[in-house]
Amino acid sequence: MVENKKVIEINPVTRLEGHAKIEIFLNEEGNVKDAFFQVVEFRGIERFLRGRPIEEMPHITARLCGVCPWAHHLAATKASDAVYHVDPPSPAKKLRELGYMAHFVHSHTAHFYALAGPDFVVGPTAPPSERNIFGVINKVGLELGGAVIRNRAYAQDIQEIIGGLGTHPVFGLPGGCSKGITAEERDKIAEMGKSILEFGKVTQQVFNDVVLENSSYVDLITGDIYKQPTYHMGLVDADDKVTFYDGTVKVIDPEGKEHSRFATNEYLDNIAEKVMPWTYLKFPYLRKVGWKGLTEGMDSGVMRVAPLARLNVSSGMATPLAQEQFEKFYSILPRPCHSTLAMHWARVIELLYAAERLGELVADEEILSPNVHTIPTAVPDEGIGIVEAPRGTLVHHYKTDAHGIVQDANLIVATGHNNAIMCMGIKRAAEKLIKNFEVDQGICNMIEMTFRAYDPCFACSTHALGQMAMEINIRDDAGSVIERIER
Repeated sequence: MVENKKVIEINPVTRLEGHAKIEIFLNEEGNVKDAFFQVVEFRGIERFLRGRPIEEMPHITARLCGVCPWAHHLAATKASDAVYHVDPPSPAKKLRELGYMAHFVHSHTAHFYALAGPDFVVGPTAPPSERNIFGVINKVGLELGGAVIRNRAYAQDIQEIIGGLGTHPVFGLPGGCSKGITAEERDKIAEMGKSILEFGKVTQQVFNDVVLENSSYVDLITGDIYKQPTYHMGLVDADDKVTFYDGTVKVIDPEGKEHSRFATNEYLDNIAEKVMPWTYLKFPYLRKVGWKGLTEGMDSGVMRVAPLARLNVSSGMATPLAQEQFEKFYSILPRPCHSTLAMHWARVIELLYAAERLGELVADEEILSPNVHTIPTAVPDEGIGIVEAPRGTLVHHYKTDAHGIVQDANLIVATGHNNAIMCMGIKRAAEKLIKNFEVDQGICNMIEMTFRAYDPCFACSTHALGQMAMEINIRDDAGSVIERIER
């Protein structure tokens, strides 16, 4: 943290994937005048996807980062299905979803215990040296720490069995999958799945015991610091339940009424993107509402995605244990819930759902079918794939020539959808927490907790084209900027 009397800079921000910083500007009274959440890295992935065969998109985009490779792999694979106008056989769809449930367990476990957990288990204002995964293990005990490591490893093993590689899957093809699984592999997955389900139950109990039984944490979740009314967006299945792999995109307004519901190929009619000069991360918004700037409420096109949004837009969870927790969630919190920190509870409910759904899929005899690929025969042209990444709604859109060579690509990543609300949330938290120049490490961490709830992935989401910008800040020995050089 760098600060002087009028500028507070948190650089780098912590416990996230990628690089960003926060700058907070104070007025003469020492209160917040403005705040900026700046993503300072640039990837340009959409540009170098051009000129490559569509079949390579699932493998290239899976390497955007090591945090959410399955989300990109499956979104790109579904888009390649659409490019070739081919419908994969049912066993292939179930196999894809089975691997994806393991990925959700893997990802949500990492975020809850290693990235978000220190803020609740150790405490939001605890010393930074304690506010980490080691501090969490010290609080919850070595036995639970071992369970975290063991079951994350099981989820990784399942991803490797199905996807070919644990971190960067290579099994998705236009029309299905490159391979099925054997009965022996199925039995191994089923055995690991039993442990993962028990771990999901334990994690829910940990949240109940550590967070919900702590009145100060409940006050943080339900209080005014982290509450902002926005639109919410997520996939729902045919029964209006939460789904991760396939479904219809549903949007509700800040009052909980359905705003829109649209199919994958209609996303451009419903979502647009705004570019700002001070960040590499774009600002998606609801096209039919319009861009009104970084403002909240019914008249603003700002929406949010991720676990809280998925629960808000749905009528429930499709598995029994997760549904019980869904009902408990809304017995305590309003519907729709606009409390950003409730995202962590929603994420734990989703972890339990993914564990249950994994068990359902691996018990389905069709999962052993060798019929996992339909060979494409149509001339390729254009296709869109949408999945729910652990971090929210993910869109892959490709246009190819008649030979299947990508001519144009557009990726709208979950972290992009959440960019506006993260910026607004950081400013709101800073306004509520900083008064009369009084600020310390604990307050800065509580400001960071705003974006951390969304589990952002910045490497995945910085795709804007144009000249790479450069900014050099020259500071004196007190940390004040005395000269700024920009390109």
